[in-house]
Amino acid sequence: MGVERKTKVGCCGFVVSQQEYFQLFNLIEIQTTFYQLPRLQTAEKWRATAPQGFEFTMKAWQLITHEPSSPTYRRLKSKIDPAKLDHYGSFRVTPEVLEAWNRTAMFARTLGVSIVVFQCPASFRPTEQNVANMREFFIRIDRAHFLFAWEPRGKWPEALVLQLCEELQLIHCVDPFKNKPQYGDIKYFRLHGITGYAYRYTDADLQMLKEWVHEKATYVLFNNNWMKDDASRFMLLM
Repeated sequence: MGVERKTKVGCCGFVVSQQEYFQLFNLIEIQTTFYQLPRLQTAEKWRATAPQGFEFTMKAWQLITHEPSSPTYRRLKSKIDPAKLDHYGSFRVTPEVLEAWNRTAMFARTLGVSIVVFQCPASFRPTEQNVANMREFFIRIDRAHFLFAWEPRGKWPEALVLQLCEELQLIHCVDPFKNKPQYGDIKYFRLHGITGYAYRYTDADLQMLKEWVHEKATYVLFNNNWMKDDASRFMLLM
């Protein structure tokens, strides 16, 4: 799927009613798909309701990236078979993870998603096994027309991130106030708050952010408690 060469600004999730959100922004990153995939009818409704030119991105289902020990699994509706706990997460190429991707991709296609974000927990470290899992997973799955963005949140060497992103054609997704993107024809920023989710970005912060988005097309997704206000302010600044 093609991507326009410009900066797009939005929030991670509907922070207001959908009708109001569509009036404020031209981009959203759907979060609910990480915890539990909604019904396909929900994707159809969102796509039909969105105005022309509105763009959806979304997070991949946690069954792909996160271990069942993650507290985020508490929001999973279907219980995991205790005998298969080691079949999920960390990009393991198991029938369960591949099925989770197939269902993620089906929802993304129905919604008309441009970019699927694979956000990893900090516990996903650059071990040989994790790197091997990533290689096999991204080589095996059908990419369809999606772009993939990978957000490693643990301590990964920049050289390894660059190598994997280039090899597997992944956009290196970062919080630009914490890391520099290593690879991608576009930039994909997720802003979690400089000191945490309660952080409110200052005018100086947003001016600095503006300077970082000029080189290439950039997706700017605010994910802090003040995301609606901060995203609106940044759009005015742009």
